[in-house]
Amino acid sequence: MTKRCFITGLVLLLSIIAEPLMADDSVKDSPWEKFSFNAGAFLSSSNTDLRFGSGAGISINVEEAFGMEAKNRVFRVDSFWRFTANRRHRIDFSWFSYNRTGSRTITEEITIEPPVGEDIIIFPGTKVESYMDLDIFQLDYSYSFIQDDRLDLAATLGLYVMPTGFGFSATGIVDDEGDQSFTAPLPTLGLKVDVLLAPKWYLRSGFQLFYLEYEEFTGSLINVRSAVEYNPWKHVGFGLGVDALRFGLKADGTEDYPGIDLRGDVKFGYTGLMLYGRVFF
Repeated sequence: MTKRCFITGLVLLLSIIAEPLMADDSVKDSPWEKFSFNAGAFLSSSNTDLRFGSGAGISINVEEAFGMEAKNRVFRVDSFWRFTANRRHRIDFSWFSYNRTGSRTITEEITIEPPVGEDIIIFPGTKVESYMDLDIFQLDYSYSFIQDDRLDLAATLGLYVMPTGFGFSATGIVDDEGDQSFTAPLPTLGLKVDVLLAPKWYLRSGFQLFYLEYEEFTGSLINVRSAVEYNPWKHVGFGLGVDALRFGLKADGTEDYPGIDLRGDVKFGYTGLMLYGRVFF
């Protein structure tokens, strides 16, 4: 439901803006494309710590404790649209999804405190099957306050929406199961820098930040990415880049921060390589 609403809202926003602007053919000689759609592979290594419930609790590293894959290869989509005649106003959208599973026989006792109910104790010798699903949607608006025929420097206001689900089933000495899901909407501020290195060669880079402490909620995010693009044809090109993200959430499940229904805390990070093709005009 969250993913459907997010995509529907994006389509409506773009359709409202598009009608009066699609006929604009000015700035034809600008090196800054009006529209770009990128699709390709994202090869990354991730690290995840989870703790559910209130109190001190114990943070669990899911890659180590449950044998969940740390290295991931996923399909990724990125796009942007400069929607005004001077090409200074821009909307970016990106999406990719981690769907990971793990299987391991536990060698040390693990205690999981669910949001409701009694603690779940997993004893050594218990086989645990687990999964973690994480979608990362990103929507940005940016304004280029410096733009010429070699440099485009823009300030950004963004939103990350990250529906997350985690679950496990234990069999052996103890049979038990549990799951938790939540959605993390995090607004960000940042900068984007596009540089025309040479004819047909571009450097794309940027970073985004978020940090907030409010009553029982603490959230933080930092994202840094950089890519080199080569456009050998008029409307088709290729890119190679790196992308790194770290975010952390801690909440007690109250309404102190809208949209966060997490009770516990999560820390997630990845560093990865982007390989993609692009279509632009």
